[in-house]
Amino acid sequence: MASKKIIAICQSGGEFVTNNEDGFLTYIGGEAYALDINDQTILAEFKKEVAENFQRGLEGMTVKYFLPGNKKTLITISKDKDLKRMMNFVKDSDQVEIFIIYDEAVVKNVPNVSASRSTTASEAALTPATPVDMIHCDDLLGVDAAIDTTPLCPYPGSNDENNEKHRRAASQWENTITDVGQRFSSFAEFREALHKYSIAHGFTYRYKKNDSRRVTAKCKVEGCSWCIYASRLPTTQLICIKKMNAKHTCDGAAVKAAYRSTRGWMGSIIKEKLKVAPNYKPKDIAKDIEREYGIQLNYSQARRAKEKAREQLQGSFKEAYSQLPLFCEKIRETNPGSVATIVTKEDSSFHRLFIAFHASISGFQQGCRPLLFLDSTLLYAKYQGTLLAAIGIDGNDGVFPVAFAVVDEETNDNWQWFLSELKSAVAMSCPITFVSDFQRGIRESLQNVFGEECYHSYCLHYLAEKLNNDLKGQFSHEARRLMIQDLCAAAFAPKLESFERCVENIKAISPEVYNWVSRSEPEHWANAFFGGARYGHLMSNFGKLFYDWVAELNELPITQMVDGLRGKVMELIYARRVESSQWVTTLTPLMEQKLQIDASKARSLHPLPSHGSTFEVRGESVEVVDIDQWDCSCKEWQLNGLPCCHTIAVSEYLGRSPYDLCSRYFSTESYHATYAESINPIPHLEKPIKGEPDMEHMVIVVTPPPTKRPPGRPKMKKADTFDIVKRQMQCSKCKGLGHNKKTCGKVNNIDEQDPLLLNGLITVELEETAISMELESSLPM
Repeated sequence: MASKKIIAICQSGGEFVTNNEDGFLTYIGGEAYALDINDQTILAEFKKEVAENFQRGLEGMTVKYFLPGNKKTLITISKDKDLKRMMNFVKDSDQVEIFIIYDEAVVKNVPNVSASRSTTASEAALTPATPVDMIHCDDLLGVDAAIDTTPLCPYPGSNDENNEKHRRAASQWENTITDVGQRFSSFAEFREALHKYSIAHGFTYRYKKNDSRRVTAKCKVEGCSWCIYASRLPTTQLICIKKMNAKHTCDGAAVKAAYRSTRGWMGSIIKEKLKVAPNYKPKDIAKDIEREYGIQLNYSQARRAKEKAREQLQGSFKEAYSQLPLFCEKIRETNPGSVATIVTKEDSSFHRLFIAFHASISGFQQGCRPLLFLDSTLLYAKYQGTLLAAIGIDGNDGVFPVAFAVVDEETNDNWQWFLSELKSAVAMSCPITFVSDFQRGIRESLQNVFGEECYHSYCLHYLAEKLNNDLKGQFSHEARRLMIQDLCAAAFAPKLESFERCVENIKAISPEVYNWVSRSEPEHWANAFFGGARYGHLMSNFGKLFYDWVAELNELPITQMVDGLRGKVMELIYARRVESSQWVTTLTPLMEQKLQIDASKARSLHPLPSHGSTFEVRGESVEVVDIDQWDCSCKEWQLNGLPCCHTIAVSEYLGRSPYDLCSRYFSTESYHATYAESINPIPHLEKPIKGEPDMEHMVIVVTPPPTKRPPGRPKMKKADTFDIVKRQMQCSKCKGLGHNKKTCGKVNNIDEQDPLLLNGLITVELEETAISMELESSLPM
């Protein structure tokens, strides 16, 4: 049986640099060749072939490779047994990276060790160099990733058309390096420009000097006159090219540069596209890279590539956590009266962050109804986390974000902390009504924090969803649809009689479901029993606009995500303030429209005085209105805050204005008060200057939470839709749910030769059909 061949990507002439964030080693620069090896390969023959390709001798050659899954550890191959051990390590891969190091280019102070002893990043003292600000293919895709770069590499059999496509794509970088005097903002920018320049002009280079003060590079081909020297301009942070010989006296270098270009060049491509389209999706990245450059990436590889490229553009996720204390201080400085609190764990890792801007606090207290919607959403950035939010509602039924928090995970303790911070920030003189899910510890937290100062409404969406899940497999689609429809009608029913009528409909279908509804605490979700004021809003997903913003920003570093949300709320407040300045109505436009609809209905009603402020109002039904007590027997006035048609009929009879009977929260004046304050911009965060004692004592070093994003495609939150009952597959033979007649066990297991069994099944079907018809006839039309 033939041995499996593996492509060995042999690289030489570059150097290792250490990633400051994770300690991983990255190989920068040099050239590469691809060789076929298998478990029968002899080390001496392999080294001889490598030496011939690199046009070097065997003397002083060291062969190394990374342990699979560990780019902090280099293993030295010194004998045939080591080579076979490497083949065993990478037997599930199609290729392996091998580093050929000669004495003059070897990493300083890294001893040669056999496969029995490894060299880690912490042990290796690397050549002084600022890490190149480039994204390399192995960094992007991970150690175990298999990427097909063959179409772009000039190996035997490579595709000329793809190579030409590569050359055309790289031609845009021909002028990234121009001449002496060209300036750059940093050495990282210069190195990246040099890297692109070498790709576009088809040559490889090596660093002679590469530190924080100067960079000198020469063409890799021995004897070639091309060279470049750049250093920092005195008294500035700018980098300037001081010397450059742009003429090559070598030939053949272009062929050797191709593989190196595919590794470093991909990161820059993704970075450039992200600048134009920040919401560039991984699947689109994979399609574009394959279409334009012939490199195949799967979804996970493209996602990691995007994360790395975005980190280069927007800053380090890890560094963003360290900036949080300073960021909170800037919020409080630029927006006096705002609350910005960060809490860390004992090991200084991030735990939770609470943000409430003064404009939001003041707007809620001065003009919004005492009604808050609590919900959460997962974050899909590198370190994940959960965002908790309290959303208010303005006088025109618009979303008004009041406060939010980022926590390491959604727990009862984090909810209680968030609600404690919220209570402290938005102290109110009247009880607040909260609408939220009832399964995640919020109920207990509200009771502990607010006690009798609040009302807790269970979100109708979650209630109906729970009922639907509990009913799956027990009832047909139609029966479940009817029961959930009756549940929602019971929730909105304003009177006890109509509530009971709805639940009796459920009882007619299933007494068990009726008992489920009775045990679900209707006093927390049914209008007929609820003590607080929800103004017709029974679901916690009211703040969809805000959560859409979070979805748009949640893959950013934490400081940028929070600042992005601040910018969104700032724009919202400004836009609504400007828009409402043109309003001339007493009520907000939406409430004015609702009032006029009820006013038109009132014209057909006949109010009759009874005693004092009590009236009997006759129409399609007879209702009793006590106008001084703000009470109507239809309950719509009390539930919605706007006078119902019966109340308007009485007010017109008395010659009073219906506007005097509207809740103050619906007035244009209150709306103006909601958006009276502004959110101020926050200046760009600067890193603390070392040596400033006050700053050093004030700033807490915050590290990221220990949790990181799991592998694979992230699970997105389901769209908020109330049509949660989906049709299930139903067997046309046995009438069972979840399968069809081809997979029906009852039918397929029947011996077709046995007519008794078949007749028995038909009898069962007829009985079930009769029961279904009887049930349908009993339901109200």
